[in-house]
Amino acid sequence: MLGTDEQDQDSLQQRSPMTGKKTQSVATDPVFLEELSDYLEVLSNPVRLNILKFIEHESRELTAIAEHIGMTYQNTKKHMDRLITTGLVIRAAGFGRETDRGIAPVWKYSLAPGGLENLTKTLGIFSSIAVPLGYSDIQQRILAVRSELRKTSGPSGPVLYLIGGAAEGKPYFLRKDLIAMGREDPDHPFSDTREAIILPDDYQAVTRVSKPHAYLIRTAASWQIEDNASTGGTYVNSRRLEPLKKTALAHGDVIDLSIGAHAARFLCILDE
Repeated sequence: MLGTDEQDQDSLQQRSPMTGKKTQSVATDPVFLEELSDYLEVLSNPVRLNILKFIEHESRELTAIAEHIGMTYQNTKKHMDRLITTGLVIRAAGFGRETDRGIAPVWKYSLAPGGLENLTKTLGIFSSIAVPLGYSDIQQRILAVRSELRKTSGPSGPVLYLIGGAAEGKPYFLRKDLIAMGREDPDHPFSDTREAIILPDDYQAVTRVSKPHAYLIRTAASWQIEDNASTGGTYVNSRRLEPLKKTALAHGDVIDLSIGAHAARFLCILDE
């Protein structure tokens, strides 16, 4: 499985020589890049993505999976063994189909909880990285896997992923042209959650959504963010924004609503 420690997360930040803005990068970590390349190699086969969709809602025995993809038992098992290495697939004992000899125990394969959602998130996050020479196939594989995944998966489109805190990893898809951002407010509930990015009360440094901390605005050219004169401030790539002034966002930008303990950090994935 892929992972980075806190120091590695800091090393993901690197200034772009073209824009001066911070972008996501792992250029100094060849071990991580090799792991990512291996992960994508497993998933770049459309047959394996077909298998993931087939077992998304129901565990299946190997013979049923082989019939579904039109392959031999032996070749299907090779695919399943590769998928298990990604952590997306779980194998557990179960019972096979009933025959004249009774019901025999078999291995059954199922998608790990939140498997496709986690895969979509992983691909979105890693699509924002800059890679060094010699690893150009990584971005190509990410695009290929995402393209195949979109054909069978659920929601897609511009999204913010919450980084850290009690709701870490939660995706917020950007469905409206104007989206308020803030902490939940029981006294002023939103009837349509697409109109707001509402954080749990654990993120206490963020202003309640009844007086939004910030706004996201979609224009013809880009997504923009505006700090709503919040106490803790709104930051893009560690730069504090001027209140009530719109700032354009780019794919891979990091947004902070306040800083320090109980703040909220988001990664922008805008190329969906």
